[in-house]
Amino acid sequence: MIELKNASKSYKQGSREVHALRNVSLTIRKGEFLSIMGPSGSGKSTLLNLVGGLDQPSQGEIFMDGKPLHGISDDELTLIRRRRVGFIFQFFNLLPILTAVENVSLPLLLEGTPFNQIQPRAVELLNQMGLGNRVEHRPEQLSGGEMQRVAIARALVTNPAVLLADEPTGNLDSHTSEEIFMLLKTLHDKGQTIVMVTHDPRAAAYGSRIITLKDGSLSEDIAIGGQAA
Repeated sequence: MIELKNASKSYKQGSREVHALRNVSLTIRKGEFLSIMGPSGSGKSTLLNLVGGLDQPSQGEIFMDGKPLHGISDDELTLIRRRRVGFIFQFFNLLPILTAVENVSLPLLLEGTPFNQIQPRAVELLNQMGLGNRVEHRPEQLSGGEMQRVAIARALVTNPAVLLADEPTGNLDSHTSEEIFMLLKTLHDKGQTIVMVTHDPRAAAYGSRIITLKDGSLSEDIAIGGQAA
């Protein structure tokens, strides 16, 4: 479903050029749960940003469902992100002035869909997240785990082709983290494609495949069960 061909990303830091990603070729299949591991500075978040259309490669090619994510306009990338990709962040990124149901509705509100048309879907997703009694609560009234569940519901409201999670439990305690990982696994079991960045081997093991980056290059690609992917 997603294919990277010799994708590289470089940044300028003053007069110095930093190579964040180096000639990465990778295929992410529909229905996979891919965990991306590696030390700090290895290129994990850079790779996730390229897959999600938040950035474009300096060199190489990226395709989603056969359509290029490289060499297209910012407006085209924005539409792809909004309609095809769901994002889950470490710090939730909920708007504090909005209720849970309004936060979940936000991606479709940005598309111009009236709230009264979105609300039933948003409430249904919050019910699936176990938050049926938190629909009208604002983020300050929710626990960290509840806020991340709202964020997951928001990521799902557009029926995305792929769900991208960047350290989704990095701000949560171990018990709540396990609940979030089990929730992601349930979504994967239902057919959702998921790509997750994590530094925790136990978290990575919830995926169906683990890749490891080192110094911006792909150093290991292992399917759960010990087989090379």
